[in-house]
Amino acid sequence: MAGLPDQTALQKVIDRLEIAEMQNRYMYALDWNDADVYAGLFVADGEMEWPEGRARGHSEIHDACVRIGAYFGRIAAAAAPTKASHLRHFVTNQVIDIQGDTARARAYWFDLDNDNKPRWPYVAGYGYYEDDLVRTAEGWRFTRRLIVNEMTGVSRPENPCW
Repeated sequence: MAGLPDQTALQKVIDRLEIAEMQNRYMYALDWNDADVYAGLFVADGEMEWPEGRARGHSEIHDACVRIGAYFGRIAAAAAPTKASHLRHFVTNQVIDIQGDTARARAYWFDLDNDNKPRWPYVAGYGYYEDDLVRTAEGWRFTRRLIVNEMTGVSRPENPCW
């Protein structure tokens, strides 16, 4: 009979799953324009940076989510056929480095949209995230999220994944 699993290694596996799930909840909050959940995935003084701006703290991050949702809504309304449009974000290739109660993560993201008249899906954007995280009483939360949009912005020349 094998011995008990290494508790430190087991905790790292649990942490990786919790962080990946939090990153996925972020995507759902973005796509359903749920600004409360979106902002709640950051610590109180967390920071989010993307090519079009920067937000710090729950209130600014919440307002940024509302503005982003309104922007996507205007694009969809301009094409307005008979069926609704849907924007869906995806996160892939997650690499997570956990050091006790802090972590850093890198992941690719892309989004599919169908905000055109025939409602055909297309890749509307892609890039990667650079995340700094901390374990809180509520679970893992972003302290900083850098969103690099490689369709509209410039990515760094070196590998962002250490």
